[in-house]
Amino acid sequence: MSLISKLNPTEGFQDLWSEFRRPHPYKYRILAASMLITTGLFYFIVTEEVIGPPVPPEVTYITTFDPERTEADIIAANIENQKRKEQRAAILAEREERKKEIYRTLARVSGMDPEEIEREAAEERAREEAAAEQQRAAALGESAADGGDEPAE
Repeated sequence: MSLISKLNPTEGFQDLWSEFRRPHPYKYRILAASMLITTGLFYFIVTEEVIGPPVPPEVTYITTFDPERTEADIIAANIENQKRKEQRAAILAEREERKKEIYRTLARVSGMDPEEIEREAAEERAREEAAAEQQRAAALGESAADGGDEPAE
């Protein structure tokens, strides 16, 4: 038997028709149930809503700078921004110093020596920085004798 005869649908339809023509008391019920199940499955497949990936937004670039500005305008704006940055840094340093002064006053009122506390804090900071530098040097494969200026070979 050749492969083409095995895949021939006419023989399958003839077989189905011969079985359908045979008298059977439940054939119409079975046919109705089969059609109902198939139709129901196709209904659910066709009406299924699938949510795909979100639509990417349209990006509109807004430029805040005038495209016609000159190099001198850019330099002037950079100088002005640097001045503002320095003013903010000065204000933050002033606030930090004020905060330290409040803590010094609190330490004196509590009976502690603020200079000793600051000295111990500076020593602790120095130890932490040295330990961090050693860890960095160890991670990079440098030794303490190299001084960290040249990379290890």
